[in-house]
Amino acid sequence: MSINIKIVQRKDKTSKSNAAPIHIRFTLKGKVRYLATGIVLPLDAWDDSEQHILPTYPDADTLQMQITAKRLEIEKKIQRLEALDTEVNFDTLFGQKSKYINCTVSEYFRQQIEYLKGIGKVGTAGKYETCKSLLEQSGLGKKRFEQVDLQFLQDFEAYMTRKGNSSNSLATSFSVLRAVYNKAVKQKVFAETDNPFKQYNMGKFWKPTRKRAITKEDMQKIQSLELPESRESYSLAFARDIFLFSYYVAGINFKDIAILRYSDIQNGRIYYQRHKTGKELNSPILPQTKEIMDRYSKSDASPDDYIFPILDRRIHKSEQQICNRVHKVIGHVNTNLKRIAEMAGLKVNLTTYVARHCELFLSLNMNRLQEFTSSWVTI
Repeated sequence: MSINIKIVQRKDKTSKSNAAPIHIRFTLKGKVRYLATGIVLPLDAWDDSEQHILPTYPDADTLQMQITAKRLEIEKKIQRLEALDTEVNFDTLFGQKSKYINCTVSEYFRQQIEYLKGIGKVGTAGKYETCKSLLEQSGLGKKRFEQVDLQFLQDFEAYMTRKGNSSNSLATSFSVLRAVYNKAVKQKVFAETDNPFKQYNMGKFWKPTRKRAITKEDMQKIQSLELPESRESYSLAFARDIFLFSYYVAGINFKDIAILRYSDIQNGRIYYQRHKTGKELNSPILPQTKEIMDRYSKSDASPDDYIFPILDRRIHKSEQQICNRVHKVIGHVNTNLKRIAEMAGLKVNLTTYVARHCELFLSLNMNRLQEFTSSWVTI
């Protein structure tokens, strides 16, 4: 075989979290070409000499099978070219326009989804998967990017409208499609001649949504509510604590609460990175905040342990495991918040999302909040 193939970890593309993508490297006559596998691993999870994922890494066997399958696909293509007496080079193997193989719109989506999951962007990957599924159901996923034109976008809109998708659902799907299209252009998956999104009005889909607010009186009712003595009392109390904690910590969302560790507490403040945006944030620890955290603190906790009993660092190791666990727990919390709202006589649909809309109030007037909450009844 005239072309050398090796599976490598691209350490030149190492992220801040010390993870790097796995690529298939092709060497021919001194020239090198890389093919992304869509898999990203921590540096200490890859054995470069054996070209293999270490068996201790979560889902190592499944991921290794995906890598092997991609390599075998290339090797079979090389064998076909050789059987036809066709010279094996980068042009005949990959085509002149692209380093990607079988790059229909759907296939390129799949590669991007694998990459996003590999770097821990599970939520974004979920949006990509939804859009990919809709494209495949409409029959548009099998087209290539050269065929993504104004008519393609209009056909996609018509399909989603017939399915009864809301305007904001259409807006989200088209935003994802545009982002993937732009990535394909940047990575030279195809030679763009005319960007159809410049002609297509995506802004028409976005409809303002009414934010669910909660009054000061409602917050007092939630905080002072006496919970029944029952087997469910812990679940109800935990749901209320999470809701109030989000309120006190300037609208911190549930995922960021779940991944808070003891090491994030420094000098009377909570420091955390917004999982969705990567933005560094911090908030003072109010007496009410400390009281809630103390209820769940462990005397033997290490700095790497999670503060709240949502995740266990010894069990929930991969981003997918964390995402699945968070999704499960937030469902239970919101169910119990609904019960709390009924018990307190509130008309608002109480969820963890509601507490976040007090963020502006908290950030602009923290001193007044401290004065206001100091008179509240202790849970």
